[in-house]
Order: sequence, then C-alpha cells, then structure tokens
Amino acid sequence: MTTRTAPTRTARAVVLASATLTIMAAAIIAPSLPAMGEVYGEGVLVRLALTITSLAIAVSAPAAGAIADRTGRKPLLTAGLVLYATAGTAGYFVTNLPLLLTTRAILGLAVGGIMTAVSALIADWFEGKERGKFLGYQQAAASLGGVVFLPLAGILAAQDWRLPFWLYSVAAVIAAAAATGLTNDRPERRTTQKHPIPRQALAIYAMALTATLIFYMAPTQLPFLLRSMNATPTTIGIVIAGSTAASVAGALLYPKLNTRHTTAISVALLGAGWLTIGSAPDTALITVGLLIGGLGVGLVVPNLNTTLADLAEPSQRGRVLSGLVAGIFLGQFLSPLALEPLIRATGIAGAFTWTGAATTAAAAALALVYKENRS
Repeated sequence: MTTRTAPTRTARAVVLASATLTIMAAAIIAPSLPAMGEVYGEGVLVRLALTITSLAIAVSAPAAGAIADRTGRKPLLTAGLVLYATAGTAGYFVTNLPLLLTTRAILGLAVGGIMTAVSALIADWFEGKERGKFLGYQQAAASLGGVVFLPLAGILAAQDWRLPFWLYSVAAVIAAAAATGLTNDRPERRTTQKHPIPRQALAIYAMALTATLIFYMAPTQLPFLLRSMNATPTTIGIVIAGSTAASVAGALLYPKLNTRHTTAISVALLGAGWLTIGSAPDTALITVGLLIGGLGVGLVVPNLNTTLADLAEPSQRGRVLSGLVAGIFLGQFLSPLALEPLIRATGIAGAFTWTGAATTAAAAALALVYKENRS
C-alpha cells in the first residue's frame, strides 16, 4: 500500500499526458500498413507489426503490476516513458521486418509499464466518485491521443510510411516532466497476508479481452477495406481517428451515465457500430459506424477500471489493474489472428457484420442478466 497524497496539478497533467500515449501506441502505424505491405508483402506478418506491440503489453503488464506495488509508481512510469520514446522512434531506422517486429515488441513492454503505473496512481489518489471521474478523464486522454496522433500519422504516411515513427518521441518530453513533477510514495512495509485476485476480476478481464478483440478490427482491417474504396493514407488516418474521438465523448460521459447497465449499453453500441460498417457502401457511413462503436468503448473501459479498483485491496492494486491492461492488449494482439478465418470466408465487410451481430446479441444477454439479478 502507498501513502495517500493529494496529487498536484503537475502530477495530474503528467498522468493524463502519459495516458495519451497508450491506446495509440500500436495503432499509430495503421495508416502505414498498406505501404508496408508493398515493401514487405501483404499478409498477417505485416499486420503483426501493429499487434505484436499489444502482445508484449499483455505479457509484461502482470510483471509491471508487481513492480508498481513493490517499488512505487514513479520509477515504473518514468522508465516506461523513456523506453517508449527509444523503441518507438527506432522503427524509423530499421530496414527489415524481423527487426521492426523486435522494436515494436520492446515498445509494448514500455506501454505495459506506463498503463499500469497510470491506473495505479489514479487508484491511489482518489476514491469513490472522484476515482470514477478521473478514470473517465484517463480514458478520454487515451482516446484523445488517437484523435491527435492518428491524423498526423496519416499525413506523415502520405509522404513516407516511416515518418509516423517520429511521433513516439513526444514521450521523452513527458518522461522529463514525470521525473521532476511526480513524487514516489514509498510502499508501506509488506504484510504476511497475501490477497488473491478477486474472482470477479477474471470475468472482467475476459470481457475486456473480447470487446477489444472486436474493436481492434478498426485499425487492423479498416485500412484495407478503405483502400478498396480508393481512400488515401490521410483519409484512413482521419477515419480511424473518428472511433477514438467518439471514445473521448464516451469517457467524459461515463461519470454521468455510470449505472449497472453501463456495460450492456456500451457493448450494444459497439455491435450497432460494427453492423453499420458491415453494410456501409462508402467512407461516410463507415465513419458513422466507427463513431457509434467508439462511443461504446469509451464507456466500457473506465467502467471496468472503476470496478476493478473498487474490488482490489490497496496493496494489490498494481497487480489487479495490470490484469485489465493485459486483457485489453491481448485482445488487440489476437484480433487479426482470431478473425482471419472469418475474413477469408466472408470478406472484411462481412466480418464486421458477423461480429456486430454477435456483439449485439451479447449486449441483449447482459441486459437480461442484469434484469434477473435485480428482480
């Protein structure tokens, strides 16, 4: 457990700035995927340049949680930011796919540390409604990173597909601010009592994994669907950023809409958005579908985060919250692999239709469960 201290404005700003770097870490090269396919050959391996980062995050997050609980949040966050800047920009200089995949995996290690430290700091700083409110801000900041960086990545990719890698260098500035603007509250002396991970947490991890697996069709599959509609890299970046823009709105609305039905509502929105994309004849309607689905994701992530923070004992927050990070990013990694058979059978548009229908059905089932539990 860490000693509770009131966060300064600088500390809050550092945490929210760090959050902007997380969700977009893998997706920032999405506008470059078609050009990368021309250089390295289209296929699953090129898509893995995006999603291998997510696998590394999922694998490293539990270790990051243990480190955060043992040594404090500041060292983990600062080191993660430095590694993020180094590994991210390294992608500009590499000249072969295996080495590129290696740098992307190292980037994932950094993100696992950053996300875990950020969530643990918020759980340490706040309680109750204030915690839910700031977790909403965290998700909004994470989504805002996509709104800002993805269009920039699209513009840069239109000039040279390697240029978006330079966007990762912003983490160096935030690392300097973290080193000077955060205090490291030392963990209290560990007790002999060990708290197991709450059983409810495992169901939350599974839900996060599944929702993310479906949502991550946006950066991994849509660039190819949009290119078939003659969209430029700049357009691809702007359209995909639309989903993160809607996530900002959903995250900011979360504190006001927080009810026991929030999860069912958010899953229903994701399903409706993907059904819209599956039937879309043009870029405009695809954008509408992304906005609907992004709104749902913006609601569900802070909801799951708040639930876990409330379940966890203070001494185990890093470990419990790291499981959510692992679930989210394992879903990202598995997305192109798990959906490849469906895409081969139905095409990309058809895959959006089928996953949208399944997600909508799951939302209806969740609503029924909540209704039965209430009666």
